[in-house]
Amino acid sequence: MDTPKTWFITGTSQGLGLALATQLLAAGHRVAATSRHLSGLTTAISEPTDFFLPLAVDLPKEASVAQAIETTIATFGRLDVVVNNAGYGMGGSIEEMTDAETRHSFETNVFGALNVIRQALPHLRRQGSGHIINISSIAAIAGATGWAIYAATKAAMSAFSEVLAQDVADFGLKVTVVEPGALRTNFLTPESLVMASQPIAEYEAVRASHARYLIMNGAQAGDPAKAAAAIIRLAGEENPPLHLLLGADAYARAQTKLQAMNQDFEAWKALSTSIGFAE
Repeated sequence: MDTPKTWFITGTSQGLGLALATQLLAAGHRVAATSRHLSGLTTAISEPTDFFLPLAVDLPKEASVAQAIETTIATFGRLDVVVNNAGYGMGGSIEEMTDAETRHSFETNVFGALNVIRQALPHLRRQGSGHIINISSIAAIAGATGWAIYAATKAAMSAFSEVLAQDVADFGLKVTVVEPGALRTNFLTPESLVMASQPIAEYEAVRASHARYLIMNGAQAGDPAKAAAAIIRLAGEENPPLHLLLGADAYARAQTKLQAMNQDFEAWKALSTSIGFAE
């Protein structure tokens, strides 16, 4: 086994986060695992071990995050890998989603991750090493009908990760944003997915898109255990990528989007380049 590391992982009571924490503990790593409700976390990982630190954290509240990071440092002495995994899906068109629903999505999916990064960075900078891994989604690159706000939150995570990597490179820190496709977790169940409370009948294409996704529940092609193993391998790489797609579906969607963008760029190149001052 590689030298044991200390991992701080958000959203570990289920899905990818739980698979990641379980594999890390089995491999002898130290894991500080967060969930909003401690009972769900300790039920999911019930075997007592000195290497497992369950933490109840309200991610949108910075004081809660700060306490969790400090407890991790006090317990394990250091922090090596930070994984921002917590988040949830939100289905609905922009018109259908209320301001409160939209803001709550950003509070959890974006600002929660920013709180973790803000609190972890002073420790990582001081020790001159560390790896921040942000779990985004293929929706950040290629969003789907009916999932505008979810795609926006994940696009925000991917975008700030790109700049974060530049900002902290001089400190010896690494950043990777992981963009998975569909994993066979409970993401498409009410525990992890919320639909707009005020649907509008005219959005037939949105309802059809939701139906296509919901029918995938339990049949997604991506194996969360293999995804977790891939993330663990990623953390062991000397030169990890800035972006990591996970899943054949994610790879295909990303390639299709890149091709479509390039076609638009080339088709409209003359207009794009026409706005300079005449020499």
